Amino acid sequence: MNPDLERLHPYPFEKLRHLLADITPADKPPVALSIGEPRHPAPAFVLRTLEEHAHALSRYPATAGTAELRRAIAGWIEHRFAPARVEPDTQVLPVTGTREALFSIVQAVVDRTNDARVLMPNPFYQIYEGATLLAGARPEYLPCTAATNFRPDLDALSEQAWNECQILFLCTPGNPVGTVLSVAELQHLITLADRHDFLIVSDECYSEIYDRNPPPGLLQAAAEMGRTDFRRCLAFHSLSKRSNLPGLRSGFAAGDAEVLQRYRLYRTYQGCAMPLHHQKASIAAWSDEDHVAENRAAYRRKFATVLDILGDVLKVSAPDAGFYLWPETPLDDETFTRELLRQQNVQVLPGRYLSREVNGANPGANRVRMALVDGEEECAEGARRIRAFVEGL
Repeated sequence: MNPDLERLHPYPFEKLRHLLADITPADKPPVALSIGEPRHPAPAFVLRTLEEHAHALSRYPATAGTAELRRAIAGWIEHRFAPARVEPDTQVLPVTGTREALFSIVQAVVDRTNDARVLMPNPFYQIYEGATLLAGARPEYLPCTAATNFRPDLDALSEQAWNECQILFLCTPGNPVGTVLSVAELQHLITLADRHDFLIVSDECYSEIYDRNPPPGLLQAAAEMGRTDFRRCLAFHSLSKRSNLPGLRSGFAAGDAEVLQRYRLYRTYQGCAMPLHHQKASIAAWSDEDHVAENRAAYRRKFATVLDILGDVLKVSAPDAGFYLWPETPLDDETFTRELLRQQNVQVLPGRYLSREVNGANPGANRVRMALVDGEEECAEGARRIRAFVEGL
């Protein structure tokens, strides 16, 4: 077996199961705020498109996807991230969900014959770390704390770390904090990538869940610098959160054509081409904004409701974007999680499970992640129970 498998950490939800294994929940209907799985209804027109093209199951799909899908994605990028414009045949690659793509891009890019570091925000999406370890590289964790305004602490890195960096992961809007990096911050990172010769991989899957101001993206920042080749830049997007289609497993990578050409070769061997009826459904989803606006409005209502209930009992604020809350806890995060389930049958995720300790401190400690993915009344009920729990401490 690959010995690097022994380096993998348990997934956060495996840790959560162990933490709660001996807890008998309160005799109330369960409220789950722990898993970031969208539960709003999938768009009806996308489901109809899937049914109408189910006959395409009799054909093998191509790794690069159809030209029609690549054009739809390119059109969406031009509309959403102007002045960015991508060439559909060379600067766009459909993927079967960003999870597998964020993992596989590391396998395709990392040169393990050299000391390789992969930089990532901390807290982080654990796929970044697992992909790094299985590629034979070293993860470098950049703490995102209140002291850094929840941005990666770039000043903590040595010159050697920058020189050994092969990939920098970004997550903007962030998971779990919801922080959005500005165009200026993204352009600064592009300048660093040029100086130290690394690839920026920007995970932007929460970019369409915002209040009023659309978060900028990496390709937009590059285009505003005049970099139409998007050298050293790849942006990853998904329909899971934007369109409530996590089961469709549909997204894309876009940017540097040279990197995508080699990555496409890798994916040809990996064998993860998107089924043709999923491609048709994806075209329909990328081509419509009305359902996305409705989705945003639903999250906006939930945030307003939940923050109105919790705002004066927990230190918590609305994120820049995304669908998580990241409150400080009056108890340590594991005890808070256990007792909340025991007393109120509400499940949240301890913040330390999304982070790694750096210099003796875990940036997720004494926080929990709450995913406002369920219906408005379910989220409100969870908030009321959390309030009652905190007030009873």
